[in-house]
Amino acid sequence: MSNIVEPSADPLVRQIAARVRTERERRRWTLAQLADASGVSPAMISRIERGESSPTAVVLGKLSAAFQIGVASLLALAEGAQGVQESVADTPGVRRAADAAEWRDPGTGYRRRQITGPRFPAEIAEIRLPAGARVPYPAAAFAFVRQLVWVLDGRLTFHDGDTVHELGAGDTVELGAPAERVFANTTDAECRYAVVLTRDARP
Repeated sequence: MSNIVEPSADPLVRQIAARVRTERERRRWTLAQLADASGVSPAMISRIERGESSPTAVVLGKLSAAFQIGVASLLALAEGAQGVQESVADTPGVRRAADAAEWRDPGTGYRRRQITGPRFPAEIAEIRLPAGARVPYPAAAFAFVRQLVWVLDGRLTFHDGDTVHELGAGDTVELGAPAERVFANTTDAECRYAVVLTRDARP
């Protein structure tokens, strides 16, 4: 029986793999250096970079914190590298729902769909958080960005540092200075919300 792990057939998983490797190599970091900066094991990072493992939202949060580019930015950069779809996204105008890649967190079932293309000055994503799901992010994952969360359907329990906000449909929260944050759905129904993000600076 073979122990060889085949790369994922999911194109978005491969694109995330390439983006993580590109960001690491752009900083001239070894796997060990990224592991030290992120708290993710070198073995896990290696599997992610080879496309053999789809990272969870928590792992992506740790990696993006190490890169100081934000989780949304890391995923948007990966989604913007989709070959034919990139040329569509680069052209202002209509974007069909079928053309937007959806990323699914293998740990919680959290789903993220990028709404804007790579040339748009803000990043907008639609998030579907399953009932009972809880996704924590370190403070550094929010460095160099300004972000607003807008609840579209359901209820979101949002931990912003030591403050907890109970948000319902139509509610928004504009994030301030980086802090440890948790997106939680404590209900028995899916929560759908939008994240609107702009970059303050590039590290």
